[in-house]
Amino acid sequence: MFKDSADFRRIASGMLLIVAPLLQAIAVIIDPGTWGDDREAVSFGDNPALAQAQSALYHWAYLLMALVAIALLHVMRRRMVVFGHVVGSLTALGYINLSGMLMIDPVEWWLGQRNTPEQSAKILDEMLNLPGVVFAFQMPWLFFAILGMPVLLVGVWRAGFTHWWVPLVVAVGYGTSLVVPYGPASVVLWGACAVAIGSLGVRVLRMSRTEWVAYYPTDAPGRTTPDSYANTTA
Repeated sequence: MFKDSADFRRIASGMLLIVAPLLQAIAVIIDPGTWGDDREAVSFGDNPALAQAQSALYHWAYLLMALVAIALLHVMRRRMVVFGHVVGSLTALGYINLSGMLMIDPVEWWLGQRNTPEQSAKILDEMLNLPGVVFAFQMPWLFFAILGMPVLLVGVWRAGFTHWWVPLVVAVGYGTSLVVPYGPASVVLWGACAVAIGSLGVRVLRMSRTEWVAYYPTDAPGRTTPDSYANTTA
């Protein structure tokens, strides 16, 4: 596998599609705020160990989801090419910025240990509402991740790689999570998204090398495939 670039990319892409959304689903399950006080300054103090674990899981889930967005571009090499590259790039940027926002978790925990929940919320709001924070880390970048993935999966569906229910489930899951309070409902919503996106990973892992390589363009001059590259360097 490690000597063959095509197989390595196929297996790595398949594993990313399964692991990244699964980490997010696990994070929401172990998050003290899911089952307790929705104010993180309080729930983080109730169980600091789980709070730090969920924060780390979210961080890596979002970083890997950025790679998932890039990996999905492979199955859009023949159809929806421009759409995929534009939406995929914006989605990856969104997840990277979303990951960066996880650094606020230890700050909120620290504030909660030294202030009342109301004071902690006031201080945190003042910090997060700074123009540099809003426009560099939050707006509109965070929505590129939450809304970008369902839109990107629509392109994957239109490219003929998946069924219509996959982008629909992800759109309902992520979209609904924007309007319902963070809590037990989030477990169901993000769990459904993990199943939908993970199904793509299972399909990728079940593909043969030939099926994977078939997505590389071969009729455009100047473009190379793993096989053609190997032949020129043999």
